[in-house]
Amino acid sequence: LKVSFFPTMGALHHGHVALVHEAFSYSDLVVVSIFVNPTQFNNQEDLKNYPRTLVADIERLKKVGNVIVFAPSVSEMYPDGFEEINLDLGQLEATMEGTFRPGHFKGVVNVVKRLFEIVRPDYALFGLKDYQQLTVIKFMVRALNLPIQIVAFETIREKSGLASSSRNGNLSEVEKIQAEIIYQTMMTARDLSISYSPKEVREKAIQFFNRGHLKLEYLTIVDPITLNELEEWVLGARLCIAAYCGQVRLIDNIELMDLETIA
Repeated sequence: LKVSFFPTMGALHHGHVALVHEAFSYSDLVVVSIFVNPTQFNNQEDLKNYPRTLVADIERLKKVGNVIVFAPSVSEMYPDGFEEINLDLGQLEATMEGTFRPGHFKGVVNVVKRLFEIVRPDYALFGLKDYQQLTVIKFMVRALNLPIQIVAFETIREKSGLASSSRNGNLSEVEKIQAEIIYQTMMTARDLSISYSPKEVREKAIQFFNRGHLKLEYLTIVDPITLNELEEWVLGARLCIAAYCGQVRLIDNIELMDLETIA
C-alpha cells in the first residue's frame, strides 16, 4: 500500500487542503503531520506566536477524506537519546533563510528525517512557497539515499496574489492589502527579466518594492538548484523574497526564466 505524506505545522488553510486533495491522486493512504517544530525557530517570540489550531485542523481534514493525522508532542519527536544528523548543506544554507535564520535548516533536516522515519512514505508533498526548504529536503533525500519521491506543488495564492500562509491570519485587513506589494514586485520582475540582466532586475524590483509599506529583508535572484545568486540568466531562475509586514514575516518566490519567457 502506497503512502503519501504531507508534513505541516498546522493552522491549515485552503492551500493546505488543496495539497491534501492532490495527495490522494498519488495514493489511497494520506498522512498529514501537524507539528510546530521548535528546533527550526531561531526567534522564540515567533515560535510562541505561531498559530496553533489543532482541533479546527482535524475537523478541516475530516472533510477532505480518510486522512490519517499525526500530531506528535515534542518529546515523541525528540525522545531521550535522539541523535541529530549533521548534514553539510553548503551553499544551500549559506544564503537567504540560512543567513537570516541561523540553524533553521538544521532543524528542518532533522525534523523531516525524523518524520520520514516514523511515517515511511512513498511520496512526500511540499509546496513551492518554501523554495529553499524544498531544495534542502531534495538534497537530504539524495544525500541519505532515502526511498522517497519528493513532489512539489505550485504555491496556492489568494485572489490578490498573496501566497496562502498560516501567518496571514496574523495580518490585519490593511496589512493584507499592503502585503500585495510582494506579488506585484514578483510580477514586475518577471516582465523586466525579458529585457534586463538578473542584477538589473533585482535592483529595479527592489526600487519597486520600496514604494510600498513593507520592510524588505532580502530580494535575490538565484539558480534553481544551487541557490547561487545569478549573474546571467539560466532556465528556472528564481526570485526569492522575504519581508516584514508589521510584525509578520512573509516569504515568497517565483520562477522568472521559464520556457515561456524565453520563447
